[in-house]
Amino acid sequence: MGTIMYAGTPGGVYTARRENGSWEVTAHKLDQWDISQLAVDPDAPNRVYAGTRGDGVVVSEDSGQSWRKPNRGTLGPGKVKCVTISPHDTSTIYAGTEPIGIWVTHDRGATWASLDGVLDVPSIATVDYPVPSVEPHVRSISINPKDANVLYATLQVGYMIKSSDAGKTWALVNDNVDADIHVVVVHPDDPNHIFVSTGGHDNRLGRSPGRAMFDSLDGGDSWRPMGMEFEQEYSVPLAMHPKDPDLLYAALAFGQPPQWRNRDGGALGKLVRSTDGGSTWATAETGFEEVGRDFVESITFDQTAPDNVYLGTRKGGLFVSEDAGETWAQVDLGLPEITDLRVVTE
Repeated sequence: MGTIMYAGTPGGVYTARRENGSWEVTAHKLDQWDISQLAVDPDAPNRVYAGTRGDGVVVSEDSGQSWRKPNRGTLGPGKVKCVTISPHDTSTIYAGTEPIGIWVTHDRGATWASLDGVLDVPSIATVDYPVPSVEPHVRSISINPKDANVLYATLQVGYMIKSSDAGKTWALVNDNVDADIHVVVVHPDDPNHIFVSTGGHDNRLGRSPGRAMFDSLDGGDSWRPMGMEFEQEYSVPLAMHPKDPDLLYAALAFGQPPQWRNRDGGALGKLVRSTDGGSTWATAETGFEEVGRDFVESITFDQTAPDNVYLGTRKGGLFVSEDAGETWAQVDLGLPEITDLRVVTE
């Protein structure tokens, strides 16, 4: 039995394999593309999708050794920021794009359809993301695990939108929550309970009741702050244990990425976790100073060995725990900035 790690970076996808306790990079492909997000087919760990910032969604069916674009020459998403496989049908995949758009395929990427109802949300046209070379975009997409018709899509500095009819129509979700929503996670047993990480945009403007995280008990109609034990107001990764939804991990930082580069303490970040479904949070001590100075961009659980949790940082750091976060080890694979991680044991 081997473990495969897929690491998305601004210069392609790295595939690493662990055999007998030792990790080795087995492939580095798509090096001409900035990889925004990865998604592994839960029915086939050798099949992995990559969202590229310019060439749509590409797929590997041999554990990252080779890649192809299933819809080459036909209409589909272009600058992809997120990729989500439906938990109800693994041939159905959603892609969020830059500029704001959502696409869906029901045949593993061979054909795509644009969910144009997104553009009917009046606020979409007014979303402004003042970062050079980056347009407003869809940051993450999540699906209600008990109802395939209910979709959530987070918008960079545009709150979140929700669909109850499989993406035909959408409504803005913005009541008492930060505008800069990054990641949305849906509770598997109580899908009205959703969690989000945010960039703290409204906190810095003095108009938010929370900081870096919020949750909702009514499918996004109303929100309450999470993680107020900490002063940090910026977060990206938010991950839930595959078998224990009370166990969540997130990474926090002070300020925004441009500030970290010129600050002695870097991100001044923390890895945090909750063991009671987000009600309370505490620092998750890894023992590695880099986790605080650098920023943990991705947190992922091995879906087939769920107590194994992995961290990937902006400077290419890799950290792993095989006991749900009680103890940690560093893995040195010499990777560049990690934008996303996915791990599966065959």
